[in-house]
Amino acid sequence: MWEVVMSRYARNKRLSDAAQQWAFSSMRGPAGAKAYYQQLRAREMGHQASLRQLANRWVRILHGCLKTGTRYDEHTAWAHILEPSPDPALEVAA
Repeated sequence: MWEVVMSRYARNKRLSDAAQQWAFSSMRGPAGAKAYYQQLRAREMGHQASLRQLANRWVRILHGCLKTGTRYDEHTAWAHILEPSPDPALEVAA
C-alpha cells in the first residue's frame, strides 16, 4: 500500500557533488545564502538536506540569469530571504 522512496539513482553524480560544494562554500559569501541555509535548519532539516536545497536554489538562480541574459545580483536573488515580508495581520489591523 505505501511506497517508500529511498534515494534517487538517476542523477549526474559529478554535477550533484559540484553543486553541493558550491552550496557549502557559498555559506561564507552572500548573506542571503547563509540566511536561507539557517532558515532551512530552523525548520529542523538536516545539514545535507539543507545543503541540497541551497544547491537547488543556486541552480535556479543560475538558470534565471542564463535564461534572461542578466548578471547575478545578490539583492534580487536573495531579497525574499533578507527582507522579511510584511505580516498581513498587521496590515488588516492598521
